[in-house]
Amino acid sequence: MKRIALFLLTNLAVVVVLGIVANLLGVNRYLTANGLNLGALLGFAFIMGFGGALISLLMSKPIAKMSMGVQIINEPRNQDEAWIVQTVRGFADRAGIAMPEVGIYQGEANAFATGAFKNSALVAVSTGLLQGMTREEVEAVIGHEVAHVANGDMVTMALIQGVMNTFVVFLSRVIGYAVDSFLNRNNENRSGPGIGYMVTTIVLDILLGFLAAMIVAWFSRQREFRADAGAAQLMGRKQPMINALHRLGGMVPGEMPKSLQAMGITGGLGKLFSSHPPIEERVAALQARAQ
Repeated sequence: MKRIALFLLTNLAVVVVLGIVANLLGVNRYLTANGLNLGALLGFAFIMGFGGALISLLMSKPIAKMSMGVQIINEPRNQDEAWIVQTVRGFADRAGIAMPEVGIYQGEANAFATGAFKNSALVAVSTGLLQGMTREEVEAVIGHEVAHVANGDMVTMALIQGVMNTFVVFLSRVIGYAVDSFLNRNNENRSGPGIGYMVTTIVLDILLGFLAAMIVAWFSRQREFRADAGAAQLMGRKQPMINALHRLGGMVPGEMPKSLQAMGITGGLGKLFSSHPPIEERVAALQARAQ
């Protein structure tokens, strides 16, 4: 419930802020007496689409800490924590990025990386992952997350989400206006968009949103293949990552908020909407690598 409440409150705050910005810039007045102002609509769609994605990106690290209950390792309290910090530092040095924050959270097997910038990221692993894997397998998973950071995947996915959001907002309103104009073509007393515009816009926001989610999920799956390969490169061999994936295939994956799923080691269900490829496809891709 805490994660759901935090998700709803965050999104409500983002929508309110973006609505105020759109109003101040005047781009929310794209419906005029002379028709649809495409320039203003594009500005409105850009603000709502990219604004939401970029604000979510900038808030990703503190939200992740709160929603997942991540305990940051400032001073290692035991050998396991010292080993995790040392492993992350070693991979960060090899990848040429600044040392990320390192954390542990309670939960089933999973791990994630987040943060708006590659030199101020967060890498967190779950207690379930540490308890259910060998150290070499955990090391491979950490390498996978550091590879996400080094590849700039958080920014890339935010930009892709922003583009998709912008197209959804823009196209749904253009098509909605066209449908409404067709339905009211013989109405000389028409003073503005009617029920046809509102209904069509709402329906298309949902339908195009699903299509956008499929496209974003496809890009996310490609980044997973790249992060798997990055882990193999950081470790100097691919077998530990293959072993870790096999192990994950037999474990119950830990759930994470939607905003973090793309940067985890395991992801959602459903082929078209899954943020992660099937384990067998990831293993096959690694086995096909030369190293």
